[in-house]
Amino acid sequence: MSKKIFHSIWLVALTVFLASLVFIMGVTYSYFSGVQRNQLKVETQLAAQGVALNGMDYFMNLNSIDYRITWIGSDGAILYDNEADRSGMGNHLEREEVKEALETGFGESSRYSQTLSEKLFYSAQRLPDGTVLRLSGVQNTLWSLLLGFAQPIALVALLALILSFILASRLSKKIVEPINQIDLENPASYLGNKEYEEIEPLLYRMSVQQSEIRRNQRELEKASHIRQEFTANASHELKTPLHAISGYAELLEGNMVRVEDIRPFAGKIRQEAQRMTQLVCDIIDLTKLDGGANEMQRNNVDLLQIAKNAVDSVQSEAEKQNVMLTLSGEEATLYGVPQVLYSIIYNLCDNAIKYNRPNGTVEVSVQNYDRSVVLAVRDTGIGIPQEYQERIFERFYRVDKSHSKEIGGTGLGLSIVKHGVMIHNAAITVESEQNIGTTFTVIFPKK
Repeated sequence: MSKKIFHSIWLVALTVFLASLVFIMGVTYSYFSGVQRNQLKVETQLAAQGVALNGMDYFMNLNSIDYRITWIGSDGAILYDNEADRSGMGNHLEREEVKEALETGFGESSRYSQTLSEKLFYSAQRLPDGTVLRLSGVQNTLWSLLLGFAQPIALVALLALILSFILASRLSKKIVEPINQIDLENPASYLGNKEYEEIEPLLYRMSVQQSEIRRNQRELEKASHIRQEFTANASHELKTPLHAISGYAELLEGNMVRVEDIRPFAGKIRQEAQRMTQLVCDIIDLTKLDGGANEMQRNNVDLLQIAKNAVDSVQSEAEKQNVMLTLSGEEATLYGVPQVLYSIIYNLCDNAIKYNRPNGTVEVSVQNYDRSVVLAVRDTGIGIPQEYQERIFERFYRVDKSHSKEIGGTGLGLSIVKHGVMIHNAAITVESEQNIGTTFTVIFPKK
């Protein structure tokens, strides 16, 4: 950045210098041209007085190097010329400066000579006898003027280059010095400082981005911690049924089980295998949801129909637990992932049945509103203590661990529900009282 500022300042300085040089040379050239014209006019007037007094004798022994002198008769014929043979010169009566002098007494003009490649000034004065005396001189060209000033111009240019280089270097360093001193970890501390008022939008954006980066970093750390915790918990949860299966199998293999106990042992092995299978299935489902279900196809679906399918799937378990399961509501179309919506309802119903009491009830309802669809699952179960309600959606979190394992809970059901709700940009709330029951309410926004 410092180099760019330096190059910009130096380029501007050089541009200003060159523009100033061109302007000064133009003004100087115009000034000297005016001085040369005035000088030629004065010389013409002086020479005209001499010729008027002395006639042709004035030109005797006249040494005029700077000017060409031409004496022209009233008829335009050349009477005298100090540089050319007058016999070979044409009539000058139509020359601009001669015509003007004959009419007004004095005339002047300038012409470019193709032969000499020079610009000539002409100044003519009418004499009392009607003749015209004309003087002409070569106008200095711009290049000749530049050559005349070449040495001082070169010296000034060199000094200007050196000075602009030094000033550009110091100024660029001074400009970027406050920027280099900014504490990138805390850019907001410079807001309101006069020295930084021109880059306040940048500082503000940096501050916002720093906050976002820190927040994202905290979220990444939290996610990493959750993954580590999830891995540890999953390993622990899988080890439990595996150890049980291994222990029962070892007893059976070593003929250490009575014949009448073989069947119960086989039943325990089957239960632990089912529990492990359910756990693996829940882990797979949760892993898919962690990816945001980007690869899952979304469709317009009827939530009531999906709820009916989920209720049918857990109906046999409800009957086994002596729990009455009912579904009510109306058709409600949502744009979502059918299998994820099914998983939400299935897990909520499964929990409501498992943690219910004999002769209890589970009510599932779907209500269709203008801007949302509301799913509610109410049970008359054991309830969730107030202090645990904020943590029930954590992975492998159980309020009553011993009871959860007895009924075959994996501790992942509500985590699956939470992720499914997030995928659909929905919101979930829980209301629960111990020994009275629990109500989960999911509000799905309509697209």
